[in-house]
Amino acid sequence: MTEGPGPDVPEEHPPQDGPAAPRAETPAEPPEQEPAGLLEEPPEQAPVEARDAGGDAGPGLRASIEAILLVVDEPVAEITLAQLLERPRGEVAATLRELAAEYTEQGRGFDLREVAGGWRFYTRDVCAPVVERFVTDGQQARLTQAALETLAVVAYRQPVSRARVSAVRGVNSDGVMRTLTLRGLIENAGQEPETGAHLYRTTGYFLERLGLRDLGELPELAPFLPDDLPEDIVEES
Repeated sequence: MTEGPGPDVPEEHPPQDGPAAPRAETPAEPPEQEPAGLLEEPPEQAPVEARDAGGDAGPGLRASIEAILLVVDEPVAEITLAQLLERPRGEVAATLRELAAEYTEQGRGFDLREVAGGWRFYTRDVCAPVVERFVTDGQQARLTQAALETLAVVAYRQPVSRARVSAVRGVNSDGVMRTLTLRGLIENAGQEPETGAHLYRTTGYFLERLGLRDLGELPELAPFLPDDLPEDIVEES
């Protein structure tokens, strides 16, 4: 017996009460933004010492200026330092003022002053009593071998410049010359007309210490000193 087709079953459809509601989209959160002032940090500036540190080419600007000012007897102009160090005058001037401010802030025994159109190291005023006592007591101290050699050159070659004294001795004598001047054994004797170099001679105190009436009583020693010094040995004033 063959079974006939079953009753039709209607297909099930989800109830539709109206048009389908659109799906709600969750708005995307905006990316976090840092305050404008924190977006970019300014590049760190290296300390003055690091910026000015000398490399393979030589010492830095600050060190070069300090080295020059330690050996001068007269104020050095900014333009002179700029030309010598091959740096802009404005940069040299700013560095000089930075150094002067640092020495004052650190309470050093010396300061850097701008006087007579140039710059030079000076003993700080509060240290004057100590320096005076040292110089006074130093009058009684014995001279070093270098000081005796320098004094002999001045005595037999006077008036003579520091450059010629250094040429005779074969070493730089600037420091020893300053010591002899402080002790009152030598003094300034004007300048060479051609070169402008400062000349030095012995003092009356020198004769007194040696027990001499005049320079004519000095022992014969001049013939042993070289007389054929190069003409280009000059000293800038």
